[in-house]
Amino acid sequence: MPEEPTVGSPAPGDPILDRVRAIPPGFVRAYGDVSPGAPRRAGAVLHTCDDPSVPWHRVVRADGSLAKGKRQRALLQAEGVPFRGERVDMAVARLPE
Repeated sequence: MPEEPTVGSPAPGDPILDRVRAIPPGFVRAYGDVSPGAPRRAGAVLHTCDDPSVPWHRVVRADGSLAKGKRQRALLQAEGVPFRGERVDMAVARLPE
C-alpha cells in the first residue's frame, strides 16, 4: 500500500514544488508567484520539503527580503542573483511569467 503523506507535507507532484523546480539559477520568484492567492501555502510546503532537487532558496518574499537570511543569500549570490542592500533586486531577478 502506498504511503500517505503526513498532514502538511507536500505530496509527490505538488504543483508548488514543480513551479519551484522550474526556477532557473540566477532568478527568483515570490511565494505568491509559486502559489497564486496562497503565498503562505508555498511557505508551508517548502518548510516541510526536504527534497534536495527543490531549489527552495530561489523563493523570496514579494519585496525581495529573505526568509532564511544569510544561508539563502549565500546560495543566491553564488548563482549571480543581484541584490539592492539586504533585498533581492526583484526588478532584475524576478522570473517573468
